[in-house]
Amino acid sequence: MEIVRVRLVNSEKRGCEEAPVEILKKLREIGSKENGEEIEVDKLNLEEIHVNLEDIEESNYLIFENSKEIFEKNFKSFFIGGDGCISYSIARAFDKVQENCLLIVFDAHADCLDCTDKFPDNRQWVRSLIENGFSPEKIILIGSRDLSSDEKSFLKKNKVTFIGMDLLFEDIEGVCDLIMERARNSGGFYISVDIDVAEPGNAPGVNDISPGGLSSRELIYFIKRLCLLKNFKGADIVEINPLRDINNMTVKLGAKILGEMI
Repeated sequence: MEIVRVRLVNSEKRGCEEAPVEILKKLREIGSKENGEEIEVDKLNLEEIHVNLEDIEESNYLIFENSKEIFEKNFKSFFIGGDGCISYSIARAFDKVQENCLLIVFDAHADCLDCTDKFPDNRQWVRSLIENGFSPEKIILIGSRDLSSDEKSFLKKNKVTFIGMDLLFEDIEGVCDLIMERARNSGGFYISVDIDVAEPGNAPGVNDISPGGLSSRELIYFIKRLCLLKNFKGADIVEINPLRDINNMTVKLGAKILGEMI
């Protein structure tokens, strides 16, 4: 098992690059999982992918190559961002390594805006992933509630499994059952958590606030159930901005999610 810090920021909204260090600090303070199991932070294999914040092309190359190597040598790998754009290169690497993979994305946004640049930002990466060869049938998008009409059309055209908030709350337990069944039938699955999927009252330290999200308890419920599956291969936690946080609420939520995953 490896935990990797990736401090890339692909945005004018600085602050997310500070999250990895702060999350690991809070993970030490938490000390244990909800079931009482101790979190031995000093025994975890910690690594950092060093990137040049001003060179996005080189950074994406380094994230892809390093992530691929990390997936190859670890049964489970966890990445702490950083900007949500890091998920693009990490997911590409996971697809290269894991046969019959599945990507489960928790995000308030669909991240399917059209990308005119060579590399996508945090609101474009899912679309760019698909347009560059990642099978849309291998993606489940959960909790998005701030989508443009173009993004909705893109998801429908590409037959991406999209579970919006309305559907989610018709039967949250049943929806979780269906997601787990999809995950169980994959060769291995990876979870990407953009923390803005949570209700802003629970996670105010984000760049793009979107009201009406999952409570912290509901998000943890999903994570804990998915992590029970033996083919869970890892996750990333992104878009936490300590500079915008209130009483470290968002950083603590990120640390708690990480603690339940590992």
